[in-house]
Amino acid sequence: MDCRVVVEAAVPVFDVETEDEAIRIAISKTGEMLNPDLNYVEINMGERTSPAGEELPPAFIAADEALVALELEMTVFNVEREEHASRIARKEIGQRLENIPLEVLQIDELEDEDDEEASETDSDGDEDTDQDESPSVADEPSETDADQTDDDDILPEFEDLVERD
Repeated sequence: MDCRVVVEAAVPVFDVETEDEAIRIAISKTGEMLNPDLNYVEINMGERTSPAGEELPPAFIAADEALVALELEMTVFNVEREEHASRIARKEIGQRLENIPLEVLQIDELEDEDDEEASETDSDGDEDTDQDESPSVADEPSETDADQTDDDDILPEFEDLVERD
């Protein structure tokens, strides 16, 4: 089973004046910490709401310092349960983002491609009968055999390439 895991990170940013500046710096700082090892992690602005339910900007600024909420998304492959995917994502991201608190927000199970291919072959059962009427591939010479003999004739030997005085 493959899962898409969304982790929220609280990134501290210093010497900022506006929320937009804090968000840009936080995304850049996080990207530098994650790359090149985890360049497959997507970094997005987080969503915050007040207790009353109104939307708040993802950055909180006080005394020229900010705390920015970012959402980090990654796909975890070959896991047994959602809890296993959560642990892997927190470990991989947490190792690179030292001293930054993380919280798993969402885990979505992704459909396996093998399941999709199996359902497509079941629905394409009519096409298999048409293929039986075509000539067998084993009767024809393979292209790789012909290419190998042609390549041997075209390429010069090593001794021919070396100039002798």
